[in-house]
Amino acid sequence: MTTNDQTAASFAVHIPDVELEAEPLDPEQIVSGEPVVTGKVLWESADGKQLRGIWQITPGVVTDTEANELFVVVSGRATVEVEGGDTLRLGPGDAAVLREGDRTTWTVHETLRKAYHITLP
Repeated sequence: MTTNDQTAASFAVHIPDVELEAEPLDPEQIVSGEPVVTGKVLWESADGKQLRGIWQITPGVVTDTEANELFVVVSGRATVEVEGGDTLRLGPGDAAVLREGDRTTWTVHETLRKAYHITLP
């Protein structure tokens, strides 16, 4: 269920039950462990600059360069170190905002699933 039509019907999903698809990590992002990333875009704007979806990562340590994102953790736990910034300790029910260009290191302690909204430049 992916829609890019802003006039599409309203919808709801039960986040823990959504079937996710493989989103392979670049091996250079993996610092330790064998983390696996999966996700599903639920909605995308017609211009491709707004994305809403669900994302999951299994335990391990990875690096990333972030997009402008708001997300809410549904399950799991992770520590996200923002280079030159704060360390975010995330668990179920936590909301977080990442800035475009933030360089991060994610230490995933328990498989983490989040619902997100990303705004691309």
